[in-house]
Amino acid sequence: MIEPDGWDTPAALPAHAIEVGGDATARPTRNSVGGWPFLDEGQEWPECFCGQRMVLFFQLDIPSDLEPFAGDHLLVFHCRAHNDASEPELSDGRLVSRYWDAPQLPYPRPFWRILLQREAALPTPEPEPSLRAAALTLRPFTDVPGGQGKGSQTFKVGGAPSWAQFPEHYTCACGAELVYVCQVPEGMEFAACPGQPEQPYSVGADTYNLFLGNEVYLLACPAHCDPAAVWPVNQN
Repeated sequence: MIEPDGWDTPAALPAHAIEVGGDATARPTRNSVGGWPFLDEGQEWPECFCGQRMVLFFQLDIPSDLEPFAGDHLLVFHCRAHNDASEPELSDGRLVSRYWDAPQLPYPRPFWRILLQREAALPTPEPEPSLRAAALTLRPFTDVPGGQGKGSQTFKVGGAPSWAQFPEHYTCACGAELVYVCQVPEGMEFAACPGQPEQPYSVGADTYNLFLGNEVYLLACPAHCDPAAVWPVNQN
C-alpha cells in the first residue's frame, strides 16, 4: 500500500513501553531510573570532561525480541553540569572515529556516555546520588508506524522512532549503519534527589532532563564495534 504522500506503509514492529515506577527503590534493579549501574567488568563509572561523574539517567535490559541488541544492557549517562544538544561530526560520510569520545564543540569531549554492554552482571557498590531511584517496567506492545513511518511518541525501546523532524540516519565509523534502539520523549523530567544542585537549563529546579529536554533517539552500532558506539539524535 502506498500512502497519499508517497510513503510506503511500514510493517508493525515489536516494542516495549517503558514505565517509571512511582515508588523509590532501595535496592539494585537492572531496569531503573538512577539506582545502581550494572557495568561490565572493567568499565568504570563514566566521567565528563569537566571531571564530574556523569549522572545515570536510566538503564535497562533490551528484551529478547528486539534484535540486534537483544540481551544487551543499555545505560544512559549525562553530565549534570553540562546540559546541551548533541551535534554529529562526520568524516567521509561516516561518524568520525571514536565519535563517543570525539570533541563536541564547544566542548573537548561529549558530556554524555551511552553504553550497550553484554557482560553487565553486578551492580556498583554505590547508587546514583543525583536522581531519585525508581524501577522501570517494560510492557510489550506493537508499534504501528503512522504517516511517514513515524512510531508512537512515548518512552520506549524498539518500535520505530517518532521523528519530530526529518528522519536521521548515520553510518558508524566502523562502516555499519546505525540502528534505532530507544526513544526518550520531549520534555521528559527525571526527579532529582533533595538537596542536589540545580541542572542548568532544566525544566524545573527539582528535575533533570537529557539534552535540553529534546526528544532523544538512540541509534546504535549493530556490529557492537564498541560498547559506547551509540549516537543520541536530538530533535524538537
